[in-house]
Amino acid sequence: MEHPEMRDFVTIEDEDGVEQQYAIEALFDMEDQSYALLTSGDDTILVAVEEEDGEQYITNIDDPEERDNILAAYQIAVDAAPAEDVGDVTDY
Repeated sequence: MEHPEMRDFVTIEDEDGVEQQYAIEALFDMEDQSYALLTSGDDTILVAVEEEDGEQYITNIDDPEERDNILAAYQIAVDAAPAEDVGDVTDY
């Protein structure tokens, strides 16, 4: 039985006012900070997820070294515990 891929989406407006929809591929925490990996077509971005007054918002990670370190740690975690194949789910 095929399972449709379910994704949550966010819309991001760039500095020129152009909106683009991104799929949320992963949400994860590292060192008391939350992050989201977002994709749109061939474009993949990593953002920090901030919370203030019960509201969540995303912010850019401007430091390339910080971004590379986060992505490297995320990849190590994924390699150590890969997600289960959705096709193996049995309906009861």
